Amino acid sequence: MENSTALPDNGGSAAGAGDARVLSGLRVVEISGIGPGPFCAMHLADLGADVIGVGRKEAARDGKPVRSILSRGKRLVEADLKTASGRDLVLALVTHADVLIEGMRPGVMEKLGLGPAPCAALNPRLVYGRMTGWGQTGPLAHAAGHDNNYLSVSGALWQASPADQRPVTPFTTVGDIGGGALYLAVGLLSAVLRARETGHGNVVDAAILDGSAHALNLMLHARHAGMVSDTRGHSIHDSSPFYETYVCADGQYITIGAIEPQFYALLLQTLGLQEDPAFQSAQWDRSTWPALRARLATVFLGRTRAQWQQQMEGSDICFGAVLSPAEAAQHPHNIARQVYLQPEGVLQTAPAPRFGSQAYAPGAMAGSGEHTAAVLGRVDAGEAASVWRSPR
Repeated sequence: MENSTALPDNGGSAAGAGDARVLSGLRVVEISGIGPGPFCAMHLADLGADVIGVGRKEAARDGKPVRSILSRGKRLVEADLKTASGRDLVLALVTHADVLIEGMRPGVMEKLGLGPAPCAALNPRLVYGRMTGWGQTGPLAHAAGHDNNYLSVSGALWQASPADQRPVTPFTTVGDIGGGALYLAVGLLSAVLRARETGHGNVVDAAILDGSAHALNLMLHARHAGMVSDTRGHSIHDSSPFYETYVCADGQYITIGAIEPQFYALLLQTLGLQEDPAFQSAQWDRSTWPALRARLATVFLGRTRAQWQQQMEGSDICFGAVLSPAEAAQHPHNIARQVYLQPEGVLQTAPAPRFGSQAYAPGAMAGSGEHTAAVLGRVDAGEAASVWRSPR
């Protein structure tokens, strides 16, 4: 699939569409790391921010510079932050920036001479974003961890599977991205708005633990309403027959989310079960749910995923085929909305959200250290302010 050429460039907007570069003029220094910090910086770059990533140069692969999806739209500069020259480079960039993003363990940036205090002394308006798993404080703050560990302790992993199976972490999406990068982005932009009003920046302590816990509030609302139990396998999403994942004849999966009574009635009608005695009980009679789930499981085993798609997709049953990312890229709805693209032969997704509903292309993927000479040349000449592409 190659649909990237059909997308308007991020530098402009299609007729009738909103300007995709809504963050044009926002200057971001990213201390290169792994996971949620780089994703957050990529997200800001997708929205038009001018992002300069500073870090060690990665080794070339097959003689070619490393180009990552997370580097798209950025400029990448090689520097060793343990040296005076590396520290001075960051401080020169920070002097004229709006935001700094770092993902070190607590205290590391301070040891490098690049903590919030020296940066704020040069630029009181700077918003200093700190991306960690456990947060800057607390008994676990200095412990190593990964996405699944943070979700475990926050409570977000507990219901991530059927009750009779081990909880399986959705790879990066709930923790690194949902609880980390996106909460960091909201915190940064909120603090930038305040800094532009007051002239004073802030330190944003974004922890995956905090964000993934905060994201549970909708579930906790459902718990308060009696829809979610403290016992696995006794909640609407892991025990009801009408909100479930079912396997099909070809071993593929579909999802049903017919919670509302009219959607549930349509499901039964479509399957020819509206007159079946087993389905005459009240939809929310939990005592019947195990038997009804087993019955529906047998029904859905009778056809392939594609056959169920043909019959149910686009209806109000609340239906979805479970697709791999490669399959999702070929789904007609995703093609129509240009959700996936493949610049340089690398499958990735288009920037989100949209402005004026028009999809738009991200910036090119930068090679590791690609912009070192250009950026350092201006900094060394005492022209650090001119490094940035857009005036504030």
